[in-house]
Amino acid sequence: MRLSLLGILIALPFASSPAHAVGCLSGAVAGGIAGHVANHGVLGAIGGCIAGHAYNKHLQKQQQLQQQIQQQQQSDQKT
Repeated sequence: MRLSLLGILIALPFASSPAHAVGCLSGAVAGGIAGHVANHGVLGAIGGCIAGHAYNKHLQKQQQLQQQIQQQQQSDQKT
């Protein structure tokens, strides 16, 4: 468990903004736990951070696209 926490602490600097930190931290926790089971807690936490960051970035892009579509539909209804 100590190695998992160490991995999370190592992964923290890779999170550049608060929004990305959420993805990194949640991924690091999940990866650290999975890595701990396989006796690779630090590697799991770092990999989880990277995967969580990518997933969070993907979700943000989807939300932006949906907002753009809604704005376009609202402007089309006004005209």
